[in-house]
Amino acid sequence: MHSRETDRKRTPESGDGDGRIGGVLLAAGRSRRFGEENKLLATLEGDPLVVHAARTLLTGTLADVVAVVGHEAERVRAALEDADLDVAVRYNADHADGQSTSVRVGAAAADERGWDAAVFALGDMPWVDPETVDRLTAAYRAGTGSILAPSVDGHRGNPVLFDAAHFDALTRVAGDRGGRRLLETHDETTLLPVDDPGIRRDVDERTDL
Repeated sequence: MHSRETDRKRTPESGDGDGRIGGVLLAAGRSRRFGEENKLLATLEGDPLVVHAARTLLTGTLADVVAVVGHEAERVRAALEDADLDVAVRYNADHADGQSTSVRVGAAAADERGWDAAVFALGDMPWVDPETVDRLTAAYRAGTGSILAPSVDGHRGNPVLFDAAHFDALTRVAGDRGGRRLLETHDETTLLPVDDPGIRRDVDERTDL
């Protein structure tokens, strides 16, 4: 995996140009509603859910992808390795305290790797179209906004792109809402309409499969 240092001045308007955009896959949760099995390792069309989600990020134009693992970390890491995916892995020791802890780890990794923006995706959303990720990055490069989220029929979904100007704020989020408070309150947030129902379809229970 590549990494670089940057002294670029980070501002909410820094989406213009050809900045380096990476992906953060949040894959540390305990999946309590799914039952005893780790839902990220449940199979869909022959592959674990987390592998589907990782491939969504890897299929497009992202420069780099980091998966944040926690619950059954070694098993999730092994699933990604067995699928031969070019994904770096960061461990979240505080994963039991909610999604925000994984967002903090992911934002720190994005900052360390010198990304100009990061697309945060969820490991339990295997149906997101990779084209949606590319549309987010293209809109960001066009200067559409510093926080970009896809929407279907006016309803916001995932994944969400954050400019590097927001990484510091993301490393301080708390609770189980991840970066949603920042997403919902910041003036630079833009919803990008897409024809992709997968952005609102996650797996919480086995019947969701």
